[in-house]
Amino acid sequence: MFFLSLVVCSFLATASATNVQQCSGQSFDLDENVQLSPCVKPPCRLKKGSDQHITISFRPKTDIEKVVNQVAADIAGVKFPFIGVDGAGICDKIENEAGEKASCPLKAGTKYVYKDSFPILSFYPRISLTVHWSLSNGEKDIICFMVPAKIVN
Repeated sequence: MFFLSLVVCSFLATASATNVQQCSGQSFDLDENVQLSPCVKPPCRLKKGSDQHITISFRPKTDIEKVVNQVAADIAGVKFPFIGVDGAGICDKIENEAGEKASCPLKAGTKYVYKDSFPILSFYPRISLTVHWSLSNGEKDIICFMVPAKIVN
């Protein structure tokens, strides 16, 4: 399970906007707000032995005291949380729109950018999956998306 957690999170990166899907029953402005590299068009090909990055731009609708990742891999209809990423606080990885370090609490209506990176380890198996990723205040999603991915050699 730890392995799957690391694998799915690993594909995310900072590049051009990635065509991601809305989470079921939710409506967020995802255009130009989620960047995975080198993925622009899913399924994202996650190459073993590479580092991947994620950048998510978001604008909270209310003041927020804390922000956590909620990340899971959907493999054949079974969801696996990403250990080490799922539930992890991200306040230390947030910048304001000007690229200056920001921290929690976050103010309503202000644009923030979350940046992180993850390795795609060489021992990960080749597998197809769907990544479900949200930033949450612990109770409600601030932004949420899904993206198909494949781990490749």
